[in-house]
Amino acid sequence: MSVPQAASSLQLCRIMRPDDANIVGNVHGGIILKMIEEAGCIVGTRHCNTQNGDRCLAALVRVEKTEFLSPMFIGEVAHVTAEITYSSKHSLEVQVKVMAENILTGAKKLANKAALWYVPCSLQNVDKIMEVPPIKYASEDQEEEGRKRYEAQKMERMETKARVEEVVPLPPNPEQYTVGFSQSNLIHLVGPSDCTLHDYVHGGVTMKLMDEVAGIVAARHCNTNVVTASVDAINFHRKIKKGCVVTVTGRLTFVSNKSMEIEVLVDASSLVEEEKGKYRAVSAFFTFISLDKFNKPLPVPPLKIQGEEEQRRFEEGKVRYLQNKAKRLADKEGHK
Repeated sequence: MSVPQAASSLQLCRIMRPDDANIVGNVHGGIILKMIEEAGCIVGTRHCNTQNGDRCLAALVRVEKTEFLSPMFIGEVAHVTAEITYSSKHSLEVQVKVMAENILTGAKKLANKAALWYVPCSLQNVDKIMEVPPIKYASEDQEEEGRKRYEAQKMERMETKARVEEVVPLPPNPEQYTVGFSQSNLIHLVGPSDCTLHDYVHGGVTMKLMDEVAGIVAARHCNTNVVTASVDAINFHRKIKKGCVVTVTGRLTFVSNKSMEIEVLVDASSLVEEEKGKYRAVSAFFTFISLDKFNKPLPVPPLKIQGEEEQRRFEEGKVRYLQNKAKRLADKEGHK
C-alpha cells in the first residue's frame, strides 16, 4: 500500500509474511533492503520525471552503511518512509526509515535507516544519464551537508571500483571454522520479474540475493540462528541485464566475539553474449550476529585463518570493525 505524500517523499506499508522470515520468525535483512530500495526507486523516479524531456527511471548506484537497529518479526507491519534529501546535477540522495509496528499492541520501533544514491537513466537509452531537477532545501546548511555527503560517496565509490577482490575457489574438505568451510555461492538466472522497465536488475533484488548468501555463510560458521546487523556501503559497479547469470559469493573476512563480517561479491555473465565474459557488478560487506532463542547475542566461534590473503582480509576487517565500533560509541554519546 502506498500513502500519498509530497512529491519528494513517499511511504510504503506491508505486513511481514511467513515467507519473508527465517525458520524462527526473524524477517530476512534482504527483504527489508528490497523494500527500502523499492521506496527509494519510486520517489526518485517520480521526482526525475517532473521535468520535460525523455522519461527516465532512477537506477541505484550506491547504498550507504545500513544499520539493522531492531529485528522485525512475522505479523509486524513495516512502514517504509523515503525522502529525497539532496540532488546534484546527475544524482540524488534518498534517505529511508523503516518503522516496525506490532498491530496487536500498537507498539512501534525504528528498525532501519539507510541512505541511497540514484542516477536517472533515460528509458530511450539506458546509457544516457538525465539531469536531476533541483530540490528545495530548508536552509543553506542543509544543502551544504548534502553536498559533503555527495562528494564523500563519490570518492569512496571510485576507490572501491579500483579495489577488485578475486574469488578464491573452495578447497577440498575444508576444516570447520575456516573461511573455506563456510564460503558459499548462489547462482541465479536473471528473469523478467527481477528487472526494471530497462530490462536491468532491480538493485533491491541483487541486495536480497547478497543477504541470502551472507546469511548462509554466517549460519554455516555458527550453526545457530543468525540475523543481519548492518551492511557497509553497497557499490553497484556495473548493470546486470535480463538473461545474465549472476554468481553471488560470500566469505568470512573477520570475526569478533559477537559478530561476523562477510564479504559478498556479485559477478555477472551473459548467456547469449559469451564474448563479453564475466564482470564484477556489485560488492559489499555484511555484518551478522548469532542469536539464542530469546534473540540475545551469542558468542561467535573464532575464525581459523589460513594463508597471507586471509590474514590481510582479516586485518582490514578488524580496522573496519573498530572504526564502526568507535562511530557507534560517538553517536551514543552525542545523543545523551
